[in-house]
Amino acid sequence: MKNVLYSMVVAVLITGITGLSSCTSTKSGKPVLLAVSFGTSFNESRALTIGAIENALAAAYPDYEVRRAFTSQIVIDVIKKRDGEQIDNVEEALQRLVKDGVKDVVVQSTHLMDGIEYHEMLNAIKPFENKFNSVRYGKPLLSSDRDYDDLIKALAAETAQYTASDTAIAYMGHGTEAESNQDYAILAKKLVDQGYKNYLIGTVEAEPTLDDVIGQATDLNIKKLVLLPLMIVAGDHANNDMAGDEEDSWKSILEGKGFTVTTVLKGLGQYPGVQQIFVRHVSDALAQ
Repeated sequence: MKNVLYSMVVAVLITGITGLSSCTSTKSGKPVLLAVSFGTSFNESRALTIGAIENALAAAYPDYEVRRAFTSQIVIDVIKKRDGEQIDNVEEALQRLVKDGVKDVVVQSTHLMDGIEYHEMLNAIKPFENKFNSVRYGKPLLSSDRDYDDLIKALAAETAQYTASDTAIAYMGHGTEAESNQDYAILAKKLVDQGYKNYLIGTVEAEPTLDDVIGQATDLNIKKLVLLPLMIVAGDHANNDMAGDEEDSWKSILEGKGFTVTTVLKGLGQYPGVQQIFVRHVSDALAQ
């Protein structure tokens, strides 16, 4: 019975918030808050992270209809082929808004930083701007000093149970070739400046690297590492590159170096503090 109830709860979460429109036209007469995410094909994580952010936005702004769009066409195609569920890309979502006669739009990105995906989103929306009375933009997660401070509070709150003198919290980010990759180093420095010396930051595809994490952990005389994704969702990178059993995963490499490793598959979108950063960004957009 417990497993049945759990499956029912997950199914409800995967469906998303009540009234959320990801690919169906509705004519509610309300302005629209379009939540734009990279996306993930991991259904449960999508519900617990992207869905949770959308829930928080809907609760904070009941006068808006919340809709969903993804920037990753690969993710969209996987979900459609596997599950038969259609999720709009950004252009499709904007075409639907025009068709439905929506006049005012707030676009809230759930991307971590002002990087390639975020700018591709902006470029996709620009041709549609003159079709609405107003289009406002909520910024990505890390866009101001306050955002860093609020994120650090959220990270500390979510990982308090793991802190110990011989343990470090290691967050795995994606990494990007864009200039915004510096956000990882900025966050790492701010963590240290605020007294969180046992919080380490690495990335899968850029710098800082896993070797940097290992070096810092060694310098701190750390024996145990708790790994978490510094990503909105706990998707492919978190499940495989971070927590997988393959020999090239972070978990396997660190265990091979003699560390005791705990993995936590919890995306940032599950953190209430992170959800509230996005809620605040919508407020900032509306105030423009």
